[in-house]
Amino acid sequence: MNTWIPDTPPTLAAFFSLLPGPFPLLPLIATVLAVGYLVGAIRLWRQGRRWPVWRTVSFLVGCGALAATTGLGVEAYGYALMSVFMFQQLTLMMAIPPLLVLGSPGTLLLRATAHHGPGKAVLRAAHWGLRSAAARWVLSPWLALPIYLASFYGLYLAGFADRILAVPGGHMAMEVLFLLAGIVFTIPILSSDPLPMRISHGGRALDVFAEAALHAFFGVFLMMATTMLVTQFVAPTEALGIDPLEDQRVAGGLAWSYGEAPTLLMLVYVMHRWFRDDTARAAADDRFTDAHGTSELDAYNAYLSKLREKDI
Repeated sequence: MNTWIPDTPPTLAAFFSLLPGPFPLLPLIATVLAVGYLVGAIRLWRQGRRWPVWRTVSFLVGCGALAATTGLGVEAYGYALMSVFMFQQLTLMMAIPPLLVLGSPGTLLLRATAHHGPGKAVLRAAHWGLRSAAARWVLSPWLALPIYLASFYGLYLAGFADRILAVPGGHMAMEVLFLLAGIVFTIPILSSDPLPMRISHGGRALDVFAEAALHAFFGVFLMMATTMLVTQFVAPTEALGIDPLEDQRVAGGLAWSYGEAPTLLMLVYVMHRWFRDDTARAAADDRFTDAHGTSELDAYNAYLSKLREKDI
């Protein structure tokens, strides 16, 4: 066991405290992302160009949540308790990605990057990525949703979590995997950035429904399990004086309850955008019809004219 893993039962204060831990890779990444985003936003504001404040706040809150989830005391307890590790997984996959995606970092990159010098190379790389078949493949729901679900069922039911956690750096590797899986799943559903492919509003709602149902079932399965799915947590959990099976049930309860809240909010957002876009499209069609008419309306008017001629 790593010497910095806590040896006292967790408390709320301990979760938010600064405890010794591994190299803070994800907190550093979160800091770099936040600084880079702020530089781009400030650049636009200084040029007198608009950039939504709410998108900036969303992205920065996501970066702050990423740094806190993987950098405060909760990270140290995540090595000892499956319930805390599940909380980290759910946050990294379901709470943080929507905040980052709604910040529209891709659009900000395209608007704020200079079109000369190093910025020109960055823009070329970004446009190449938008046109690449690899990007379309990665963001396809046929790949994103299976990867997302495999992060739960594949890791825990197939025993891969035990093997990865037993390797030095395995815990951190899984955190990176969770974050990337959440981002890849969330981008096609919530992103307003230029994308190499788009799915319909109905397809987005279907993806969210499927994820919610299968995710809730996973939480129920954990709560009903009579054996430990990840044996790596047994020894450190017992060292804290906590029953590993009871802690696993808490992890299942988190997956069933806390994990569903971000999904519900995503679904509400998708349905709102669907209604808004359909309303705007219907209004545009009505304006076009009023100005130019339609072939059906013209045919109907011609038919009425013929009837009047016959009556005369």
